[in-house]
Amino acid sequence: MSSTKATRDPKDAVVLLSGGLDSATTLAWARGEGYRCHALSFDYGQRHRFELESARAVAKALGAAEHRIVHIDLSAAGGFGRSALTDDIAVPKDRPAADSNIPVTYVPARNTIFLSLALGYAETLGAFDLFLGVNAVDYSGYPDCRPVFVKAFENLANLATAAAVEGRGAFQIHAPLIDMTKGQIIRIGLGLGVDYGLTHSCYDPTEDGLACGRCDACRLRLAGFQDADAIDPARYAS
Repeated sequence: MSSTKATRDPKDAVVLLSGGLDSATTLAWARGEGYRCHALSFDYGQRHRFELESARAVAKALGAAEHRIVHIDLSAAGGFGRSALTDDIAVPKDRPAADSNIPVTYVPARNTIFLSLALGYAETLGAFDLFLGVNAVDYSGYPDCRPVFVKAFENLANLATAAAVEGRGAFQIHAPLIDMTKGQIIRIGLGLGVDYGLTHSCYDPTEDGLACGRCDACRLRLAGFQDADAIDPARYAS
């Protein structure tokens, strides 16, 4: 008499994928946890649209079940704006690490908007797990990257959806990198097989996609690779 080991079908999860270092690591993490990952990216009028090409490459390399890019204009032209990432406002360079002010690269309510759309997508899939790569250690001080925000949105998700109210499941917002340093994130990602050469982090790249090396995102990335004792494969203008 022979027996076969029962295998559990992987659970579906929606993973926010910007194409940057943190989101790529988060996708690899979710995949490593056995989820069938539906990657979701946003073309929101950002000046660093090179990240969308990176998102496509990362989703393919890490075996996402599917990858969707949602178009939503958060720039002044779309009636929103007020961010250096979407409008004609200079991206801060060489900002002191001790500067606790929220920088002009903050996009108003960006993660709230992205998670809301991801939540609707997850409900249509019958998925109850959402992953995002926010970090509250080595970051620019954005309010929508903090643990209190993630928990609050999870509470909202379970109050605002038919799937949760009808008892079909409870939504979980996973932010596995939130308490890690950038160096720790990179070491974990390398262990999970992330090709960081596919990712894009710079807020103010050149026309051909070279990273500036001086914005918050570049400086955090460079310091992280140094801390991880690894070589950053990104291309820099200087």
